[in-house]
Amino acid sequence: MFTGIVEGLGIIKEVAASGTNKTFWIETPLSSAFKIDQSIAHDGVCLTVEDVQENIHKVTAVEETLKKTSLGQWKPGFHINIERSLLLSSRLDGHFVQGHVDTVATCKKIKDRTGSFEVEFEFSKKFAVLVIEKGSICINGISLTAFDVKKTSFRITIIPYTFEHTTLQFLKKGDLVNLEFDMIGKYILRQSQLLNK
Repeated sequence: MFTGIVEGLGIIKEVAASGTNKTFWIETPLSSAFKIDQSIAHDGVCLTVEDVQENIHKVTAVEETLKKTSLGQWKPGFHINIERSLLLSSRLDGHFVQGHVDTVATCKKIKDRTGSFEVEFEFSKKFAVLVIEKGSICINGISLTAFDVKKTSFRITIIPYTFEHTTLQFLKKGDLVNLEFDMIGKYILRQSQLLNK
């Protein structure tokens, strides 16, 4: 379980195919504190640490993960957001995030609002019911608030601190991002669907 509050940035150092899976070596100042078998959020995707060597660690993404996320596009030099799992003694500064990405969205517009940045994302209509006005949404592992919500798009506002300390500083029009919708909203939707059958 995570909160969507990014702890640091990682850099993809090496990518290797292994059957239908992909293995990644990732360099980050946090890596030395990781332990083998630990769950870490990488751009919002929960992956298990398989090896640690000083400031670099290894993870593997299976075929299903590669299909549903942007991880298939990761290449050496690519920056990603890193978050360790939530401690029960911590304050919940973001929102409950599982690290289970639901789908990807496309960055459509980035506007400099002189003091903040406004970004518009486009996503599949079938997920529209899971995005609400002023609701929490996780984008590349970052807890953010959606507004101007439409059937296939929504916008977010990024404060300078978040921009400077996450991979949003590298975001460009046309880029794919990982989306995880609010867990509580997903349970409510599932319950209402079962009740209406």
